[in-house]
Amino acid sequence: MSHTILLIQPGKPETRTYSDYESVNQCMEGVCHIFEEHLKCRNPNTPSITYDISQLFDFIDQLADLSCLVYQRITNTYAPYNKDWIKEKIYILLRRQARNHPL
Repeated sequence: MSHTILLIQPGKPETRTYSDYESVNQCMEGVCHIFEEHLKCRNPNTPSITYDISQLFDFIDQLADLSCLVYQRITNTYAPYNKDWIKEKIYILLRRQARNHPL
């Protein structure tokens, strides 16, 4: 469990915001939730939203900025991670969830 701060900037600098999570996995789930909310706003009359990982990654790539600061207990500092690292962690998380919940 490493405290993680998600820094997100969808567009112009004034759109910057942050969220904090108790773990990296919770943060990655938060990124997925942000994308799902984005899809709901774009498709308000669709009762059920589905997407694949490539759509999620395209969304991440289109953001002006997305990064994480992950607490490092040994050094008592936060280490920065970029979009590519976030996408890799999301891929691992979703693959693990799919393995644990077969159709």
